[in-house]
Amino acid sequence: MAGYRALSDVYEWLIGDDRLTPAKAAAVYYSDVVGSAPPNARVLDCACGTGQLAVGLASLGLDVVAADASDGMVRRTEEAADERGVSLRALRASWDELPDHLEDSTFDLVFCVGNSLGHAKGAAGRLTALEAMSRLLNPGGRLVLHSRNWELVRSAGSRVDVRDRLIRRNDRDAVVSYYWQIEQRWEQEHFLEIVVAQIEPDGAVRACSERLSIWPYRYEDLVAQLRSVGLTVQSTTFGPESDGYLVVASRDQPRGTSEPAR
Repeated sequence: MAGYRALSDVYEWLIGDDRLTPAKAAAVYYSDVVGSAPPNARVLDCACGTGQLAVGLASLGLDVVAADASDGMVRRTEEAADERGVSLRALRASWDELPDHLEDSTFDLVFCVGNSLGHAKGAAGRLTALEAMSRLLNPGGRLVLHSRNWELVRSAGSRVDVRDRLIRRNDRDAVVSYYWQIEQRWEQEHFLEIVVAQIEPDGAVRACSERLSIWPYRYEDLVAQLRSVGLTVQSTTFGPESDGYLVVASRDQPRGTSEPAR
């Protein structure tokens, strides 16, 4: 997954208030979704962004690895961990590179949130990403994946979406806008340009923008690909009218075995 070079410095304006701090991010994705895990659980947050979730999980005492394809995001994750005095491992790696850095079957939980899977290059790239995440999970381990509802995104067509209110971060306001370039066929490369226009104290506007590649997918195709890499959906919040959804999928146990007691 390429991209998030310029946006890594202004990414907090793209994060919702409910996930803005490490504690909030961990509550949303860990406490509310996962419920609990062993105290010594190993956790991977891939496409970790600026590290809110990874740092929040590390603050709970979990053994956390945070990975992202963007150098800027890895840097910001390390800075966030240092600021809060927590220990985690941060590495720059795309999904296909994860098995080169991490051992198979070593994680109890893998998180892939923040709509990141849509940046995987088409069905083949998405399958590679899901296969890498599945390989890294222990048998019985769980993948927590958050996605946009791409059916809704595509149905709205190409458009400019300007957020209807100022967003305040770091004592500074900004206007955030999204330009969606929607193509005719699902398998084509789509584009999303994000502009964060910060308003300076003197009224001047300082804009930061980046054009990102998107390969959307249907929910049913995602479920089929999860199954193909040995992951079984345990729960989902998908609905035809929902803007986004969470899927929790577990790695299948090898035949003739059962999950070991902890």
